[in-house]
Amino acid sequence: MDETQRIMRLKQPEEAVDVVLDTDTFNEIDDQFALAYLLKSPEKLRVRAINAAPFFNAHSSSPEDGMERSYEEIFHVLSLTGEKRYDSVVYKGSPHYLKDEKIPVDSPAARNLIKLAEKQDVTHPLYVVAIAAITNIASALLLEPSIRDKIVVVWLGGHSYDWPDNREFNLYQDIAAARVVFGSGVPVVQIPCMGVASEFRTTRPELECWLKGKNEFCDYLVDIVVKEAALCSQGKYWSRVIWDVTAVAWLLDESFERSRLEYSPICEYDNHYSFDRTGHLIRYVYWIDRDRLFGDLFEKLTRSN
Repeated sequence: MDETQRIMRLKQPEEAVDVVLDTDTFNEIDDQFALAYLLKSPEKLRVRAINAAPFFNAHSSSPEDGMERSYEEIFHVLSLTGEKRYDSVVYKGSPHYLKDEKIPVDSPAARNLIKLAEKQDVTHPLYVVAIAAITNIASALLLEPSIRDKIVVVWLGGHSYDWPDNREFNLYQDIAAARVVFGSGVPVVQIPCMGVASEFRTTRPELECWLKGKNEFCDYLVDIVVKEAALCSQGKYWSRVIWDVTAVAWLLDESFERSRLEYSPICEYDNHYSFDRTGHLIRYVYWIDRDRLFGDLFEKLTRSN
């Protein structure tokens, strides 16, 4: 793939596309929103697989435990949303992060991603929406580098290029994987967290106004967000970032986000970026229309199937 072809892939799709979601669904509360948003957008997004990704924080005892818990949470979301028809395309991902930038972590998710990518026509790529540590995608690229010409990776990861550091959860868990993906030449759309997606916030009153009592899944969302806020000791007045939704949104409507071309960043192990101005280009999202996007999200979550 030459640079012109790569740049063409970085345009927002105008027609329906095939999508794989890579998610650490049990990590927090925003993955559940993102997964449901994807499922509720069938007019534009055709779900081909849902992959569980590793994570390690207060909600897990290890990266493998985080992946297993996310795997189970995916089925929980599918059940609550009435979308159990997707049970057969849920896959377990990496049990641990990359040990270096050359050795992949083999998993059902990585193997299935390769299988799906190889079926794609080069003019109709597979879109991989990644909202977790990017281990599964990096492993697939290491196992079969040729799939870079048949996929586009949309990743919520890293902070904005103007942020003073790059210590972001999805990135710092597996910096080696991020370096593999950004350095592979695969078309990447990056949605940074702090400084960009961090503006996509909601509050308890807003959630209760628009979601509470609408259906079982909406009640579940309100409940887990309130509990997470209490767990994080956010106090009486709080807002929560639902940033994973922004990765799905990039595929839906060009009015939701603004972006530009940037040289692919190099994610350094000291939690900063460096840049090679002779390298290839990626698409970098720098602004999100918070109100318009939440409006679409709430409408889709509350409508009947």
